[in-house]
Amino acid sequence: MGRRGALPRGDCARVKLTAAMSLGAMLLLGAQEPVQQRPGDIPVVRVNTRLVNVAVNVTDEHGALIGGLEQDQFRVLEDGMPQKIAIFERESGTPLSMVLALDTSESMVRDDRLARDAAKQFARTMLRSQDELAVEEFSDAVSEVVPFTNELKRVERGLNHLDYGPSTALYDAVYLSAQRLEDAKRDATRRRVIVLVTDGGDTVKGATYTQAMEQVQRAGAMVYCLIIVPIRADAGRNVGGEHALMQMSEDSGGRYYYVDDPKDLQKALDKVSEDLRSQYAIGYYAPPGKPGGERLRSIRVEMTQPELAGQYKLRYRTGYYR
Repeated sequence: MGRRGALPRGDCARVKLTAAMSLGAMLLLGAQEPVQQRPGDIPVVRVNTRLVNVAVNVTDEHGALIGGLEQDQFRVLEDGMPQKIAIFERESGTPLSMVLALDTSESMVRDDRLARDAAKQFARTMLRSQDELAVEEFSDAVSEVVPFTNELKRVERGLNHLDYGPSTALYDAVYLSAQRLEDAKRDATRRRVIVLVTDGGDTVKGATYTQAMEQVQRAGAMVYCLIIVPIRADAGRNVGGEHALMQMSEDSGGRYYYVDDPKDLQKALDKVSEDLRSQYAIGYYAPPGKPGGERLRSIRVEMTQPELAGQYKLRYRTGYYR
């Protein structure tokens, strides 16, 4: 009998293709659909628009989160062109769709209880009535432990039954987590988050880093990586996977944390919670699409006051597909 909910290895490519085709259809922006006319009617044109949401964290030189800023202190650019801010909210209470992806490779067995307890506390802290959380486990394959839910007890029951395996399908986990976030609730201002807990790099020939990162950008997700490394300075350790996770976190507007002692995993998840609760929610309507088809559009957020620009650091996702 296969593992609970595990995705067959060959299914990953088929899921990718289906998702890409569906997403391509949904993201045909700027298309104009004429409304059926009756004699004497004035021609009416319906224009499809897309609200682009950007969650922004502001920190000082010491990494402390900064609140209390105003809308006119921010400027947003897409592909270098200034955009009008349509939505602005401080200490964002906008809804969250989250995927908690737990590494269940054999090397994580020793920290099993700590990981479960920390994950349960994270769910207790984060789940509000407007939020939803899914739990995935990944080793040689990726399995959905708990589908999207708002029920804390359901999450806790799922976390009591994790299965362990020999490998680490890390990029498959990121890819499929982002893919599931595309199917999450469609609230216009909803934030999408992947929280990844792992102690190593990818060891399974599945999705690549590039494919995983593209899917993250398509989903508009932020990736938070908790990297459990008991001996960070170990000269014999392969750090390539860690550097990839660090880059993915930065490009998606998330953050990465080294957890030197598994007992500190709860503290790291608490930092993720604080980070999400301290975000500014900024939204703008995407400009009309240009000929040439879908591509990655760059996003840049700046402070309008030079003195603040030199004082604070902004963290946000750097692009999306349209």
